[in-house]
Amino acid sequence: MRKAVRKKVGGEAMRFLRGKYALDEVGNGKDEVAFRDGEQTVLTIRIQKNRYEFLFDDACIPVADLNALELAKEKILAAKEPNRKPFAKENAVYAKCGHRCDLCQHYTGNSEEFRAMLIEHVRRVYGGDPDEAIPDCQGCEYGGFAHTEHECWQKGCAAKKGLTRCQDCNKYDVECSPGVSHAMGIEPHSRTADDVTWAILPYVSDQYGN
Repeated sequence: MRKAVRKKVGGEAMRFLRGKYALDEVGNGKDEVAFRDGEQTVLTIRIQKNRYEFLFDDACIPVADLNALELAKEKILAAKEPNRKPFAKENAVYAKCGHRCDLCQHYTGNSEEFRAMLIEHVRRVYGGDPDEAIPDCQGCEYGGFAHTEHECWQKGCAAKKGLTRCQDCNKYDVECSPGVSHAMGIEPHSRTADDVTWAILPYVSDQYGN
């Protein structure tokens, strides 16, 4: 499988799986990741050199292109009804870069309890020193970061390019999205469904109801 094709297939597979389902991802660290709802394994994906293998209880679908992926999607939908709920928008607060402040670990408009939950999920996915200070951000409409040394460079970059959203830039998914490295491919890593919900999905543009 060519690298470009692998990236498209892997990215589309993860967008579909994470967009439709809230599932734990259990990887073996080498060549396999299982998608589980509690004790039920909905799907296991084995990573081969020239294809992916989508393993079900009663079938194995080799996936080497987007057409084969569509067949695998149909099988997944038949095996389990989607259970992913999109982020509620009633109290959504949008930053000038296009992202949602209220889904960000830095936003002071959230309760301290909610922020602490976000911080824990983000650190589990992206790493970082647990004692490292988290800069406080009041949101774009109220001046942004409370400390100027943490001024948001993405907001300024978008404005300089004449864009209203970072997501409208052709370099966004390649260089700037914090979730892109965890969203654009099938990886043999382990992540809980909640880690995906709160540390990956808010940073992947236009995919999960944000």
